[in-house]
Amino acid sequence: MRVGIIGAGAAGLAAGYDLARAGNAVVIFEAAPFAGGQAATIEVGGGRLELGYHHLFTNDTAMIELMDELGIGGSLRWVPSTVGTYAGGKIYPFVTPMDLLRFSAMPFRDRVNLGLVTLRLQRHRDWKILEGVTAREWLESHASRASYRVWWEPMLRGKFGRFHDQVGMPWLWGKIQTRVKSRKGLFGREMLGYPVHSFDEIFTTLIAQVLKRGGAVRLSCPVKRVVVEDGRAVGVEIESGGVRTTERFDAILSTVPSFEFPKLVDLPEDYRKKLAAVHYLAAVVVILELKSPLTGTYWMNIADRSVPFLGVIEHTNLMPPDLYGGSHVVYLTNYLDRADPMFKMSQTELVDTYLPHLSKFNPKFERSWVKRVHYNAVSAAQPIIGPGYSQRIPSHQTPIDRLWLANTTQIYPEDRGTNYSVRMGREVARMIRAAGDTTAR
Repeated sequence: MRVGIIGAGAAGLAAGYDLARAGNAVVIFEAAPFAGGQAATIEVGGGRLELGYHHLFTNDTAMIELMDELGIGGSLRWVPSTVGTYAGGKIYPFVTPMDLLRFSAMPFRDRVNLGLVTLRLQRHRDWKILEGVTAREWLESHASRASYRVWWEPMLRGKFGRFHDQVGMPWLWGKIQTRVKSRKGLFGREMLGYPVHSFDEIFTTLIAQVLKRGGAVRLSCPVKRVVVEDGRAVGVEIESGGVRTTERFDAILSTVPSFEFPKLVDLPEDYRKKLAAVHYLAAVVVILELKSPLTGTYWMNIADRSVPFLGVIEHTNLMPPDLYGGSHVVYLTNYLDRADPMFKMSQTELVDTYLPHLSKFNPKFERSWVKRVHYNAVSAAQPIIGPGYSQRIPSHQTPIDRLWLANTTQIYPEDRGTNYSVRMGREVARMIRAAGDTTAR
C-alpha cells in the first residue's frame, strides 16, 4: 500500500515506522518546519531541549520498548524525582509519604484525609466505575472540605481553569495510577526517565528508519485537503511554494486535532459531533535559561492561584546543566483557554508578568539571572474529557473508507503523552495494515 500520514508527531512517526517496516510506501506530511509535535526541540547551550517539558515514567512501556527496538534504549536515564508544592507562601517537599504529614497548609486531620483518598485511588483498579462522575463531584463526596479547598481544587483549576468542574474522574484516577506505578513500593521514590540526548533522538531515529525503507518525511508541507471519491479517501491536496498539488494514496492517517480535522474533509454529522464535543485547552510555556538554580526541585505544583502559572519545572534538577552549556533550565507553564487574554500575550508580556513571582520560590532571584528566554504556544495541548467518554470517543476508523484518525482525544482513560501517542500510532498502523490485507483479498 501507499500510505499518507498527516503529522510528524509521536503518533504519526511511530505509525509511519511500523507501516514502512511492513513494506508499505509511506509519506509523512508535516506543516511545521520540524518534527516531534508537542515534543519538538530547540538548541540550548549546544544540547537539545523540548519546547514543552517531557519525561517518562517507569510504566511508559510503549516508548521504552520503542527506544530499545530502535537501538537507543541505552540513552535513557532514570533519576529519582523531586516534587514540591507551593501553597500558602511556602514550598513543601512531596517526595515521601511523610512529607504529606508535614504539609501544614491544612490541618493534620485533613492531611490524613488527603493521604487516604490518594491511597484509595491508588488501589482502585476499575476506572469504568468512576466514569459517570466528574473529578470535582467525586472529590467533594470523598475528600474533606479543607483538603479539597487547599489541594485538589487549586490543582484542577490550575490545570483546567473554568472547565475544572467538567473533567471526568478517570482523568484524575489515571494521573494517580501513573505516579504510583513509577514508584518502587508504597514508600519508594518516584523514578523518572529522560533520553539524555532529548526526545529529538527518538524522532530523528524514526525518521531515519522511514527514509531507509524508501519512505519520505516532508516538513513545511501542510495538507490542505483530503481527497475523497465515492466515499473513499484516495489522496491529499498539499501546498508547497504557493502551489497546490494532489498525491494519491491507498490509505490516509491524520493525526491533527479534532477541531482541525473537519477542515480537511467533509464528515458525517454524527462523527463530526463527536469531534466537536471535546474542547481543547491551549498551553503557553516560557523557558528560562538562568545563571543560577531557582530551586532544588524538579516539579513544583502551584496550589496558589495568586501565582499566574500552574507549574515550575526545573529541568536541570533532572538532567545536569552541562548538557545545556551550564544554563539552569526552568519551564513556567500554563494551560489556558484559547480565548484567554494571557494566551494572546507576547513573550515579553508573559515574562514581565511571570518574573516578579519567582522570588516566591527563591528570595535571592534577580532578573539579571536570566540569560535567555524561549517561548512556545500550543493551541491543542490538553483535551478536556468529561464523564462517560468511553461511549462517545471517536473511532480511529472514520466513516470515510481508508481514512483514519489518531489524536490525543482518543487516548483514554489515560491522559495524553508521548508514550500513549506512540502506543496509539502503532495500534492504528496495525489496523491500517489489517484493513489493507482484507482489501487485497
